[in-house]
Amino acid sequence: MFGKEKRPDPEHMEVTIGPLTTFKGSIRTDGSVRIDGVMEGGEIIATGNVIISKDARVRADIQAKVLSIAGAYKGTATIDRVELLAGSKVWGELRVKSFLLDEGGFFSGNLIMQGEPPEEPFQAEPLPPLEEKGEE
Repeated sequence: MFGKEKRPDPEHMEVTIGPLTTFKGSIRTDGSVRIDGVMEGGEIIATGNVIISKDARVRADIQAKVLSIAGAYKGTATIDRVELLAGSKVWGELRVKSFLLDEGGFFSGNLIMQGEPPEEPFQAEPLPPLEEKGEE
């Protein structure tokens, strides 16, 4: 599964946690993960994408290529791209290269942008010296 031979397509849904399922633990996969139920604690490490559906509740740390959230999430995520969709509720820390927040999505926590920062377009110019006023 984690060998150096041909890796599966990251779009392939390797793991699905159904709507009537509660899971606690770790998931490691060379594919993608979809959560429709509840995940209480643990971690998800996926080479593909992680989808948290509208009725799902997830409390875990996540590492993946893309994290798409429509339900509730709490934890620390290190992701290339995160999408907080309408109705999503997120608490925690997101370390991302790309961030999307749809209208109606909620986020409370820290957003840390990864990668090279762009060049600062507003360079501070020194202020002119103050003119001294003499006594009259």
